[in-house]
Amino acid sequence: MKENLKRVQENIARAAEKSGRTAADITLVAVTKTVPIERIREAYELGIRDFGENRVQELLPKFDAFAQNTVNWHMIGHLQTNKARAIIDKVKLIHSVDSLRLAEEINKRAEKNKTVSDLLIEINIAEEDSKMGLSPKNAHELFEQIAHLPNICAKGLMCVAPYVEKSEQNRIYFEKMYKLFVDIGLRKMHNVDMRFLSMGMTGDYEVAIEEGSNIVRVGTGIFGNR
Repeated sequence: MKENLKRVQENIARAAEKSGRTAADITLVAVTKTVPIERIREAYELGIRDFGENRVQELLPKFDAFAQNTVNWHMIGHLQTNKARAIIDKVKLIHSVDSLRLAEEINKRAEKNKTVSDLLIEINIAEEDSKMGLSPKNAHELFEQIAHLPNICAKGLMCVAPYVEKSEQNRIYFEKMYKLFVDIGLRKMHNVDMRFLSMGMTGDYEVAIEEGSNIVRVGTGIFGNR
């Protein structure tokens, strides 16, 4: 794992430099789906502080295991409205909001917890039938709708690009995501702070960074095949 992490960090630094930034501008989220707590603790000891989970039922015991540590948990998988209550006070950022209904539920739970929840809007940038996320053409409307919800703050966009054999094939989608990210930011809506662009996974995070991503979600590249 130590060698894997070093390789990922070097790749991030190189890609960031190509886009006129530094590695410090990029948040590496280690994806812990199916990864046991002992392995996550190894990653923590290597300096990782941001971890991402796809499922609420996996996140909860892992959150408890690190309750005494400085860890930022990210909800990166599809979130059902009836599960929002369980994680509202446990995650730093919800990456996968794709409907007004879910945003309203998060707002409701955040209000009860007397907090403001940060979230990203998930975009189905390639408009694949098999993927969750909002169609790019509907993104502006959703941002306008959630701008009136006082207990959430939309912090940017997230996408899961298509599975491809060569990462270069996803550059076009990352370019489109960055353009959408900038366009929405220029509208300066209330409760919208376009700060994060979460795109890029183990197979394509370098290209994603080159095209403007500042959060990458890497699992296999760090923990190996599960």
